[in-house]
Order: sequence, then structure tokens, then C-alpha cells
Amino acid sequence: MVKKNRGNEEEMSFLAHIEVLRWHLVRSFLAILLFAIIAFIFRDFVFDTVILAPKRADFFTNAKFCELGHFVNVESLCINSKPFQIINIKMAGQFSTHIMVSLIVGFVVAFPYVFWEIWRFVMPALKNKEKRHTRGAVFFSSLLFTLGVLFGYYLITPLSVHFLGSYNVSSEVLNQINLNSYISTFTSVVLASGIIFELPIIIVFLSRAGLVTPEILKVYRRHSLVTILILSAIITPPDVFSQILVTFPLIILYEVGIYLSKKITKKREAELV
Repeated sequence: MVKKNRGNEEEMSFLAHIEVLRWHLVRSFLAILLFAIIAFIFRDFVFDTVILAPKRADFFTNAKFCELGHFVNVESLCINSKPFQIINIKMAGQFSTHIMVSLIVGFVVAFPYVFWEIWRFVMPALKNKEKRHTRGAVFFSSLLFTLGVLFGYYLITPLSVHFLGSYNVSSEVLNQINLNSYISTFTSVVLASGIIFELPIIIVFLSRAGLVTPEILKVYRRHSLVTILILSAIITPPDVFSQILVTFPLIILYEVGIYLSKKITKKREAELV
């Protein structure tokens, strides 16, 4: 058995794999913790400049929508023109929210490194040909995640905040939004957008594994459209405009996935000839 292992690459035991994975996870956690500590220290920037900004009228997206509204004479496009009040009703509410937000910011900022650590663990199990085909996986995954986060932050979040914050069932009911409720809406929209933008990467890996083909993706395009509409409804408030904004990028990403799957399939067929 020893000679056989020496002839090939020496195989690691299950416990050795667990040990290697543990250190990858430890380094990933330390990276998240480091950025979380930085976010915790720069509290004013994280909350006032980033998180609470979409509810103000001078936020970039809100200002641009308002300019468009003045141009087309539709005043309703001036969203978040009347910022609502955010309150805290728990003794330790602000402190616990501060910690939670810092960890989320740490994860978002450290995502490229975390993905790289996971990729380093998976890569030794790949063959040389598979490694060549998966070059740039960390870069493109990080890029798509970042684009998704920015899309959720600059487009979906202001619309969500405006719709949910200004919706009234009666003029006698005053909106005073709880801090945890606002943060929960903000983080779920931003993180969901970042994850959903990974759709082409998922399709690429499934195509390389032979689990999906361009033909399958085309056949189930209508089913995928329904799924996309459901996902759009989940991560957006219940207004049509926000759902359309999410749906169009997802449809484009799905079509990009079909294109990439087609290229992968052609390469695989050429190698078999």
C-alpha cells in the first residue's frame, strides 16, 4: 500500500482532510473577524454613511430618481423624500445590532478571501485539465457577488425602504420602524442580491460536471423564468417595479449561463473527438 501511494500522489486520510479543511475555515473566520472589528470601530461610517443612507432623500439613487421625476413631471419618483424615524425598543438592541452588522460587513468584505480559501481546499482534488478550465473562478465569483451587492444596495434597497417605510393602512397609524426590522430588511436584500448574482457560476460548475446542458437550460427556460419571478418577489417588496428591476438582471444572467454552458459543452465534445 505504501509503494502504491508513493507511485501516485499520496492520498490523504479522511481525518487529514478534516484537519486541512479546519485550517481553511479558521483562516476564513479570522479574515471575517478582522474586517468585522474594523467595521465595529468605524461605526459612524458603516451606519450613517452606508446603511442608513438609502432612507434619505440625498442618497445617490433617490436623488437620481427625483431628477428623473422632475424631468418627466412625475413627482412620485421622488422616493424617500420624507425619511421615517428609526427607533430602538430593547436595552441592548443597539449594541447587539452593532455586533451583528459588523459581522455581516466583515463577511461581505472578506468574501473574495473566503471563497479563495474554499477553492484552495477543493483545487487539489481536481485534475490538471479541470484546473485549467476553472481558472478565474475566484475572480469572477467575487466580481459577480460584488455586483449583486451593489445592485441590491443602490437599486433594490432604496425602493424597498421607500415602499415599506411609507406604506400606511391608515392615516392614524404612524410608521416608527424598529432598528432590527430595518437592518434585517437591508441585509436580506443586499446579501440575497449578491448570492443570486452567482447564477452563471453555478451553471458553469453544473455544466462542467455534466449535470446540465445548453439544451436542458433552453427547454426549462420558461420554468426558470417562473423561478426567477419567485426569487424576485422574495428579495423585493411587494411592488411590481422592484420585482421588474430584479427580474431583468436575473434573466440576463441566465442567458449568460446558457452561453457559457454551450461553450463548455463544445469544448468537451471537441476533446472527445
